[in-house]
Amino acid sequence: MDITRRDAIRSLAVGSLAAFAAQRGNAAEAAPAADGPFVLPPLPYAFDALEPHLDAQTMQIHHDKHHAAYVAKLNAAVAGHGALAKMSIEDLLRDLDKVPEDVRAAVRNHGGGHCNHSLFWTSLSKDGGKPPSAEFAKAIDTAFGSFDGMKEKLSKAAAGVFGSGWAWLTAGTGHALQIETSPNQDTPLSQGRVPL
Repeated sequence: MDITRRDAIRSLAVGSLAAFAAQRGNAAEAAPAADGPFVLPPLPYAFDALEPHLDAQTMQIHHDKHHAAYVAKLNAAVAGHGALAKMSIEDLLRDLDKVPEDVRAAVRNHGGGHCNHSLFWTSLSKDGGKPPSAEFAKAIDTAFGSFDGMKEKLSKAAAGVFGSGWAWLTAGTGHALQIETSPNQDTPLSQGRVPL
């Protein structure tokens, strides 16, 4: 079974994130970030596109201030580490043991914040998402009993995260799906799993 990340994101957005639906405008512009190899991606919709569920000011502050700060601090952490600056954020987070100890925590924290939010923004849509592909739906049914069962378990996991953290639908070896949580800006990539 070949489930692509793109299929999973499209499919997951329909159920677990459809509550964020509202009017859609023009794509938001990316805020400037510190010089470096990592850039703040623009939102794929206007700041007010998810109103009334998420207001424009909240979206702009979270994207242009919080996410931009992760990018700026990540760029500062890899400055002077030429090999790190050439790696993708996903590769850095997959193998944190190869990141020099003096910048490892900064890469984990700020790189995780950048990577997690980059996926998060693309998971939100005023229109929700599309139903899972047949193959992805079958994998969900196998792992969770049904798409609704997966949404319920994911919502319960998210509600159980204490403080700052994330709830994830992930795929691992053999595309086995599972729901997991991570604290702060940690990512399943660092555990060898792919966040969907």
